[in-house]
Amino acid sequence: MHDIEPYHKWRNHYISSQDEKSPFYGRVYNEFTFTNKVYNYFIHPQWDDFGSQTLYGKIIFVDYSESFACIELIGEWNDCISNDIMFLKREIVDAMSYQNIHKYAIFCDNVLNFHSSDDSYYEEWYDDVKEEGGWIALVNTLPHVQTEMESARLQHYVHIGPQFNEINWRILKPSTIMNHIENIMSNSIKQLTY
Repeated sequence: MHDIEPYHKWRNHYISSQDEKSPFYGRVYNEFTFTNKVYNYFIHPQWDDFGSQTLYGKIIFVDYSESFACIELIGEWNDCISNDIMFLKREIVDAMSYQNIHKYAIFCDNVLNFHSSDDSYYEEWYDDVKEEGGWIALVNTLPHVQTEMESARLQHYVHIGPQFNEINWRILKPSTIMNHIENIMSNSIKQLTY
């Protein structure tokens, strides 16, 4: 796991540690010292710790004019034992909401497991973004992770499913990803109305 770096090809557009509005502004990274772990496995030092002991993240792009953010996650998303959604919501999302971000693409390619608890933080997050016309999309969840999330009924609060797992986001521009996600949601709504 220590070889898996956060996506870095958008660094010419955005670096969270250099963004004064970012919750990670001013953070300094040591490329030679591995300190954060997911269980017994060290992870790359570029991942950001936001309070969870099993889930780490990286804000890899923000567009304040479009109220849009891309966040990449790695590890085990464990709401049951460590209440990871609380840390994600309080330490990252709340700070970003304060900066008028209400559209979230959460890249889950490296989320290895999911364990649910109650859905109150998801409901709160959903209510926060819905009131601003925003959304939360979980992109590229592993099949067993998606199954667990759907068993916890998270699809009532976040957009999840096969259409979001077919997005090859690493070859796209962030604005294209946002438009693509919005097109998927728009098409889903049209299908429901027929």
